[in-house]
Amino acid sequence: MDAAEGTEGDGGPPRERAARALEQALREAELPWESARPDTYVVQLPGTRKLSTTCSFLIGAHTLSLNAFVVRHPDENQEAFYRWLLERNLKLYGVSYAIDRHGDVYLTGRLPLASVTPAEVDRLLGAVVENADGSFNTLLELGFATSIRKEYAWRVSRGESTRNLDAFTHLTGGRPDSPSGRS
Repeated sequence: MDAAEGTEGDGGPPRERAARALEQALREAELPWESARPDTYVVQLPGTRKLSTTCSFLIGAHTLSLNAFVVRHPDENQEAFYRWLLERNLKLYGVSYAIDRHGDVYLTGRLPLASVTPAEVDRLLGAVVENADGSFNTLLELGFATSIRKEYAWRVSRGESTRNLDAFTHLTGGRPDSPSGRS
């Protein structure tokens, strides 16, 4: 038997062990997930600023990789936006910000299969939530301030709720709890 295949005594082949560890972590965290193909998992991570973050896992021949969409490419202030991401990368555990060819922002990560345990998957999930959800408003402020101001003005002009823009009152000049009187 090839060493990469594992043995009965050590829990089976590395890919199978990684799959069991990943599934255990997702069950224990009570997260909704699906696996449409072998070695591929998609999980929805709840948030408070960003309502949810879709995170996909792929179990490869040697690594477990993850990919999570954070935010689309910025409308403005690109240099400061991308600089913030790069500086933030210096502080992250297990994941890093990356951009695709359109400039959309993702969190990516990779672990050797031998390091995949339920505890380590849980740490990665926490890092994704912290850096997708926890940084979401900062990223919106950096890359979408003009759009936020326009959305706020449009809602006020129509008498609509601005409640979900309360975090940006310093940009809009409004006051929390919907200046239009609606929440």
